[in-house]
Amino acid sequence: MNTFILPGTELVVPDVILGLMRIQDHMDEEVRTLVRTARDAGIAFFDHAAIYGSVPHGCERRFAEALQLTARDREQVIIQSKAGIVKDGPYFDFSAEHIIESVHRSLTALGTDYLDILLLHRPDALVEPEEVARAFDELAAAGAVRAFGVSNHTRGQIELLRRYVGRPLVINQLQLSITHAPMIAQGVAANMRGTDQAVMRDGGVLDYCRLHDITIQAWSPFQVGFFDGPFLGSDRYPELNAVIDRLAAKYDVPGEAIAVAWITRHPAQMQVVLGTTTPSRVTAAAQGSGVPLTRAEWYELFRAAGHVLP
Repeated sequence: MNTFILPGTELVVPDVILGLMRIQDHMDEEVRTLVRTARDAGIAFFDHAAIYGSVPHGCERRFAEALQLTARDREQVIIQSKAGIVKDGPYFDFSAEHIIESVHRSLTALGTDYLDILLLHRPDALVEPEEVARAFDELAAAGAVRAFGVSNHTRGQIELLRRYVGRPLVINQLQLSITHAPMIAQGVAANMRGTDQAVMRDGGVLDYCRLHDITIQAWSPFQVGFFDGPFLGSDRYPELNAVIDRLAAKYDVPGEAIAVAWITRHPAQMQVVLGTTTPSRVTAAAQGSGVPLTRAEWYELFRAAGHVLP
């Protein structure tokens, strides 16, 4: 598993991490097997959120109950969580009070004294950045959170936060897969009149994050679009799957690994967030970290997914 020092922190992180939004109804041994499989593959970075589970903090609590981490165990893993979504209303809440309360509830559910990273979970249209700054400062001063970031934020939204938040924003978690890649595809088709791919919808968030040492975490790496089903094996993408199958055979890895490698090959040094609860798929996908796709192979996959190459 390839690792790097997360810019803005002292954390050594893998380029593939495990998201745990679907473990609420899994038994202790199932959760332990999933996490053990991830650890065996070199993944010691776990992504949570307050909203994950059938009840608030449900998946965080399930994780803690199943693993029963000792103090030594806790030191050997990186735990990231997210705050800001309130399922039953008001839907989004980036007030200082809510962020602080959510973090303390996460800490209780996880049975830990600190989060390695806290992300704001999607943008809040009513955000008051001074409130976010106050929450981050209080949480950092208390030792409750060591680093901060955002998810699904545009360049402008991050700039607004950065005007008031003195602490580095080190992560932006964004949806990205071979088939859902507007942040990459737009730049390739820039200035091409009449091509939908040329339309910039995020203010150039990829280049912005690279310029400001903000690591992109790519979620839904196997999804066609927004929870629109996987592209692997789909008859909607026969050309793409033919290329994936050929490259999988060449590198002697599963197809999942090629889909992951397409993201990790990008020089932005992104992290891929796996959302599966199937241990074998974690093992398969993790192999993508070490696949050295060539430029020609990367672009071949890009074109086969239906993106325009001028």
